[in-house]
Amino acid sequence: MEFKLIVKKLNNTLSEKETTVFSEWYNESDAHKQYFANVKENYNKDHFLIDIDKGWDVVEKQIRATATKKNNYLKYAVAASVILMLSLTFLFKNNNIEKLTSPIIVNNTIAIGTDKATLTLADGSVVALEKGKQYITGNLKSNGEAIVYNATNNRNQEVGYNFLTIPRGGQFNIKLSDGTEVWLNSESQIKYPTNFIEGKTRQVELVYGEAYFDVSPSTDHKGAKFKVLSSVQEIEVIGTEFNIKAYKDEEAIYTTLVEGKVALTNGTTNAFLVPAQQSIIKTNFEGIEIRKADVYNAISWKKGVFSFDNMPLDQIMKVLGRWYDIEVVFADPEIKNIKFNGVLRKNQSIEDILQSIKNVNNLAYDIKNNTVILKKKGKGN
Repeated sequence: MEFKLIVKKLNNTLSEKETTVFSEWYNESDAHKQYFANVKENYNKDHFLIDIDKGWDVVEKQIRATATKKNNYLKYAVAASVILMLSLTFLFKNNNIEKLTSPIIVNNTIAIGTDKATLTLADGSVVALEKGKQYITGNLKSNGEAIVYNATNNRNQEVGYNFLTIPRGGQFNIKLSDGTEVWLNSESQIKYPTNFIEGKTRQVELVYGEAYFDVSPSTDHKGAKFKVLSSVQEIEVIGTEFNIKAYKDEEAIYTTLVEGKVALTNGTTNAFLVPAQQSIIKTNFEGIEIRKADVYNAISWKKGVFSFDNMPLDQIMKVLGRWYDIEVVFADPEIKNIKFNGVLRKNQSIEDILQSIKNVNNLAYDIKNNTVILKKKGKGN
């Protein structure tokens, strides 16, 4: 608990009660005073995540694992060592701040992801949508950060389909003509009608990638259901919020329900989800696995952060690879399985992200153009 209060103290966000608790802890011993001084000296407020409480939930899991140890200072060291989500640029180990080797950076061309997409119209024409550029045609309008489709009076006629493709290093928001909102993550594509036929099932397809849906309820559309197709999965909703992750380079489709209720099928098995549940459909398996979901982790990308809960490094780098559009090379394959807990902001540079990862374990990295090379510390340095 004390480390969380230290962070809040540095941010001047302690409540009156917390101030009393902190003062008692601080004055308890010289070791506590020195510990606070070390944190204050190395603390980088610009890299700190706003969501302290959620980030701390992850940290406490690690601290509880050391609760049987008598050395309180070791407990704080563990907190610091897993405090990746706080993006501190230091590492406490055996009560010392470890000195870190500098990475080799050669022509770093890696940029932070931004709002961008490619729109393919029904006639086949292609339009690049970029932040700061407006595009208007028919019943759609885009400011380069989002695209909005207005309902038309031709609700009883067949309409054409558009494709919205989000590249690596991009993200985008779309509001469909029925009022449904969809947030699309990097390396994703969605197919949808420019307008829905009144009274008929509203259907879109997540061709690949990840998307968060906030579906306009059926009660607002004369009972018309809403369906989402994605690879081998079909989801039917009435009015709800959920996230689908269906990347081409992953072996399963993950659907996480935030609100409401959905029915889903893979053609042979049917299932229902209630809030805070996640379904897993593997492309080479007929069944549907249902498990409790960590909703925050599943939808954190939409909130502008990366949230990793005991995730292997190779999976973390896959996520980062999509957002920063980078290639990743593991000079030491065994480090792929190192697991991390952490929450980091998506608007940080790749070097800040890598520095945080590096500080938490015995790792090093180099950057050459848009390639990140991860290795054990001391190898090639």
